[in-house]
This record gives sequence, structure tokens and C-alpha cells, in this order.
Amino acid sequence: MLDESAELSVSITQIVQRLKGTHLHSQLEKQAKECLHKPEIKLETLKDDVRRLLKASGWERKLQNAVYRELHILPPPGHPRAPPEHTKEPLAYMCKAQVNWEKRILKSLNSMCTELGIPLARKRPVPEQKELTNKWNEMGTDEPDLSKFRPVYAPKDFLEVLVGLRNPNNERSEDLTVRSHWGLIQVSLNVRNIPQMREMYPELGLTFGQLGIDDHTHVPPDLFESEHIHIGKKVVSEQDSAAAQQYSRQGCPTGLRAQLWSLILNTTNDPEDITHYEQLKARVIHHALLVDNLIYKDVKLTASNDDYYFVFEDYLYQVLLCFSRDTSVLEHFNYNSATPPKSCIQSKSGSEQSAVVYPPNGVIPFHGFSMYVAPLCFLYNEPSKLYSVFREMYIRYFFRLHSISSLPSGIVSLCLQFERLLQSHLPQLFYHLREIGAQPLRIAFKWIVRAFSGYLSTDQLLLLWDRILGYDSLEIVAVLAAAVFAFRAENLMEVTSLASAEAVLADLSTLKMKESHIGLELPEGALYSKDPYFVQAAFSPMNFSIMHDPRS
Repeated sequence: MLDESAELSVSITQIVQRLKGTHLHSQLEKQAKECLHKPEIKLETLKDDVRRLLKASGWERKLQNAVYRELHILPPPGHPRAPPEHTKEPLAYMCKAQVNWEKRILKSLNSMCTELGIPLARKRPVPEQKELTNKWNEMGTDEPDLSKFRPVYAPKDFLEVLVGLRNPNNERSEDLTVRSHWGLIQVSLNVRNIPQMREMYPELGLTFGQLGIDDHTHVPPDLFESEHIHIGKKVVSEQDSAAAQQYSRQGCPTGLRAQLWSLILNTTNDPEDITHYEQLKARVIHHALLVDNLIYKDVKLTASNDDYYFVFEDYLYQVLLCFSRDTSVLEHFNYNSATPPKSCIQSKSGSEQSAVVYPPNGVIPFHGFSMYVAPLCFLYNEPSKLYSVFREMYIRYFFRLHSISSLPSGIVSLCLQFERLLQSHLPQLFYHLREIGAQPLRIAFKWIVRAFSGYLSTDQLLLLWDRILGYDSLEIVAVLAAAVFAFRAENLMEVTSLASAEAVLADLSTLKMKESHIGLELPEGALYSKDPYFVQAAFSPMNFSIMHDPRS
């Protein structure tokens, strides 16, 4: 590995290279040149004077936010002699599993294409282009025949692939513990235990205030809330990405959440962003893709049937169709274990074939994909702004939920984290569910792979996503999944089948319970407070808990 100074030097070089040629870089150059004409600029203090004026005009802050974004996206520098693919995924068996999974997805897509006789892409006739342009804002009223289309895969198909993962280096090893055979995930990865999590997530302890949650803090809830909102307004006015991220760890006020998330993600809705969105829209209007039908089908099967999200059907089509054409999304494959799928096309002469990425963004939608966008519709009513935020959320977080990887926020680690928490702190429950054929992960996987979108009510979900952004990690999703099982432990201990266990956990909005406390035999004790509004896993020294609704 590189030492700290060398690693810092490599990171600086990478960030400088990535920012060169961007719109921000050209704007900074333009502003710096304009500064030279100001009378307060002195030749002997030129550098300091220009920097001072850039700071006063807000450009230095914009540069800091851009650098902060790059630090969150760029993978840490590896060993200088390591091959480039190690940056994407260091474990060979994980890479092989991902490659095989991609082949399976492509086979499914190609067979659908052949069976239905529909090309992967085609240019729309002019009348069709005009029709789509006219109904762009009301695509939800269209009822195309989607009966012959099927999702390329569903979360349960992906789970079976993860269950089949094996590390060939310890396949026959005596080191495999008895506990590892309890769960479905049979690979050994380094995931945090509860003490390590308390260290990682100190703001989730019971001694800290959480916006909208009446926990055992030393500060009265009304005082905390008013002070927290006051600080939030100051963070927004300062336009500091790092401060916004730290702030969101204790929840974002409803009226400030949209601005805070945009600040954390460093997304804007400047003229160039709107122009980019309009260019993507034009590509949708000019060409039809086979994956468009998969997007339509997914929205109809999921968001359109959801009480919270059906009203946003038009927005979902607009964002997802544009997303499928956005080649800038391909950049995330530099640090994603996945590889963008490719298709062969013939030249105009028909004599040569060339491989192109398909769809243009390299992402084939699966069942439930539209639920990554749906909650964001509550925050942003401008399609271009909604699109920018979703794209940034995807290339930072959501791609990890459907790519096979050994990284800490990858889906494999999240599943293992979930199982380890239940095995360690609720062994009786885990063993009982396993014995009746109701492996906990089979129930919780659909929550994890969607980051709970569609399973929690929207206000609860947005509070959860506040923490994902605040800690720049999906790990809290696995912890929440374990906390749900812990909260329903008494009921789950009485079930006798997978179907009855799923029924107990079918509706997460019914997690409110009227018992005063439910005690579970955890190593350091456990407390589950009554009437939880947001299911919060707290890592205080004495509690692994679920908090209650201050309004009840």
C-alpha cells in the first residue's frame, strides 16, 4: 500500500485531472481573469488578491464542494503495481461472479429481443417523435401493451447468485465457523460489529437529538428541533457540502431537505444542467430502445401501484428514460465491479460490425429500479433538478445495491452485516427462523436492495436516506433491517413457516406497538421504546434500539 503522503499526492493529481476541462474550471479561469482588471489587485500580491476575490464571490466554496464530491467518488489509491481492475474489485472470485451474472442478464435481454422480434434500438418515425413530444408531460396516460415484456431479473434472482458465492481459498478450510453455516451468505468479509458501529455512528446514540424523534436526550425536543432548524438554515446559507453532510446525520428538516441533499451531492440546476437534460430528452424522442419497455413495465408494476408514488408516474418516465441515454453515467464503471454491457451494430455499408455500450448509460433496469427515483419526487418538482440528484445518488450509492462486490457498502457486505447482527444479538430468533425454512435474509433482501424504498412510508424513508447521505454509507440499511426483525422478535418466535414470517413483516408501517417495552437478551441489554415513528438503530453503550414517535 502507499504511505499517507504518496496517497494524498495521487489523490490530488487525480482530482486536478478530473476537474480540468469541466464547466467549473472554465468559470474559475474566467473569474480569475476578470479579477485582474479590478483596481484593488496589486502585482506584488497578485496570487493572494485573486484568491481573496474568488473567496468573496463564492467561487472558492464552489471549488471546495467540487473537490469534496470527488473525494467521495474516487476510490482510494491502491498499490502502484496493482492492475487497474483491482480498483474496481480486488477479489478474483467476486469479479468472476459479476461477469457470470452480467452474461445471464444479457442472455435474458437478448432472448426477449429475439422472441418479441423487437430491435434493441430504432429511430422513431417523425409522427411518433411529434406524438411523444406532445405527451412528454403526461406519459402516464399512455397504456402501451406490455404484457409480453418481463423484467430482466428480480431481486430474488440476484439473491440466489449471492447465496451461491464461494471463496475458493477457504472452500475446504477448517476456519469456517459454525455460525457461517447458519446464514445464506457463505463468504467471509470484514463487516463491523456493534462496538465498531457505535464508534462509526456516534450521532445515532441515544444521547444525541434526532430530528422528529423523541429519544432520551438531555435536550427538550422542542428546543432541539428549533435549534437544529436554525443551524440548518445557516448551513444552507454557507453552501458548504461538508457541513451539510455532517448536519444530515441527525436528520434534515422537511423544508430544507431538498437544498441540503443538493448541497451534499454538489448538484446544481444551472443552465448547462438544464441543457444536458434537454439533450437527453431529445435522444429519447429521436430513438426508441428496448429498455424503454422495461422502464414502462417496472413503473407500472411498482410505483404506479404505490399509494405514495403513483402521482409521480410522469416524472418517473421522464427521469428514467433520460437516464438510460446518459453516457456520463458510464464514468461510475471506473470504480464499479460491473462492466457496461455491449451490443454489436453494423455500419451503414453493412460490411463491418462494432461494439457499442447498450443501453447508452450501461445500466439495464431490473424489477424495482424505478423505486430509487420515486422518493426524490417529493423533494424536487423540476425534472432537470430531479434528474441531477437521482443520477448523483445512483453513481454514489444505488449501483452498489445490484453489483457483486466485496466493498463495505456493497450488497454482499450489507447482506452479511444483516445476518451477523441477527446471529450475534438474536441467535434464538435466527435459529428458529432458519429451522422453519424462513431464512431472515430471504425476507429482508428486498428491503436492502431497494434501500427500503416502497417499504417504509416516505417520511420515514427520507429520514433513513438523510443518514445514508450523512455517513456516505449504505451500512445503516442493513442495521435497520436487523432492527426491524429485533422489534418483531416476539411475534416471529411464534411463526411456523416462511409465509407466516413474511406476513408478520409484510407492512413496515405497522411497526408501532403499544407495549411499553420489549426486552431481548442482547449481550449488553436491549430496549425497544413504544410507538416508533422512525426505526432507528442506535448504538449507545446500552442500547441497540428502535425509537418512538414524539407526536403520539
